[in-house]
Amino acid sequence: MLDQQLYLDAVDLLKQLIATPSFSKEENKTANIIEAFLQGRNIKTNRVINNVWAVNKYFNPAKPSILLNSHHDTVKPNPQYTKDPFKPVIEEGRLYGLGSNDAGGCLVSLIAAFLHFYQQKDLAYNLVLATTAEEEISGKNGIEALLKDQEFQQVTESFTKPTLGGGGAAIVGEPTLMNLAVAEKGLLVLDCIAYGKAGHAAREEGENAIYKAVKDIEWFKTYRFQKVSEWLGPVKMSVTSIQTENKAHNIIPSQCSFIVDVRVTDEYSHEEVLATIQQNVVSEVTPRSMRLRSTRIDADHPVVRAGIAIGKTCFGSPTSSDKALMPFPALKCGPGDSARSHTADEFIYLTEIERGIEDYIKMIKKVL
Repeated sequence: MLDQQLYLDAVDLLKQLIATPSFSKEENKTANIIEAFLQGRNIKTNRVINNVWAVNKYFNPAKPSILLNSHHDTVKPNPQYTKDPFKPVIEEGRLYGLGSNDAGGCLVSLIAAFLHFYQQKDLAYNLVLATTAEEEISGKNGIEALLKDQEFQQVTESFTKPTLGGGGAAIVGEPTLMNLAVAEKGLLVLDCIAYGKAGHAAREEGENAIYKAVKDIEWFKTYRFQKVSEWLGPVKMSVTSIQTENKAHNIIPSQCSFIVDVRVTDEYSHEEVLATIQQNVVSEVTPRSMRLRSTRIDADHPVVRAGIAIGKTCFGSPTSSDKALMPFPALKCGPGDSARSHTADEFIYLTEIERGIEDYIKMIKKVL
């Protein structure tokens, strides 16, 4: 039976977080709230910028660890909101508010699970709680900054201990209906420029960069990478923006730029996908970042087996998370529904939070 006070405290914390704007890069106040919540329960906290973390009371560096991670930043509210996005309101079992579903429900459920185990002695593993910033923009001052922190690195050394079937792992809280995202696609954003030669539109002059771009765009539309991932399916490429440098109607454009969103699977590295693209298009192709890699945790990993043992199903996620930046096995799992993320009048069911806390506790116990 779940400790009802644990659940009520989690809901109250989520209400506080909803009421406090925390757009990416502006999470200082929600970091303060999380610090105060933990410190009020006599838990020593650590902070790196707006990332707040803690370890269980009887942390032992000789043991492996499970990282419990979720984020407290949000996107800006959808303009179609009919409710105040910063006013936590409960209606018919739903808690409304910006960040309630993505990923506030996951965050407070993981915090509650951490509290459940915090004072227990003789655990076979450590628990490390990390509430992080800038996830929504994949910013460098979020989990990436935390992973570079010297003190946090000393803690995560225990992730490589040879217990737990080859080391520790992370549970990353994102809304998955508490099912197990064992893999997720990586993200590769490409800035492409097709070059031509300017000329007057009324005469047979110039070389139209748009026409060159169109041929490349057609390639992006029709090309299929040969290898298909077991969990993630095929690599997906989408052209999402196009423009030229001139606005005049009578000038043949010498440049045409466009953006391509590429969702990379675990069957390919970013470098392999980029090389294939550059071999097949005439446009200049420049990746914005190579950081957000596709990730996969072995379905036989004890953390995954623990989820399966309590009735959860495995799937591949098309969206990326902080899981992409972790250099150790990570499972994405949390209460709420990804389909509600970033929507107007975002909400999470209170029963999802209650069940989320229960299931996180059950999973962690099963890892033993």
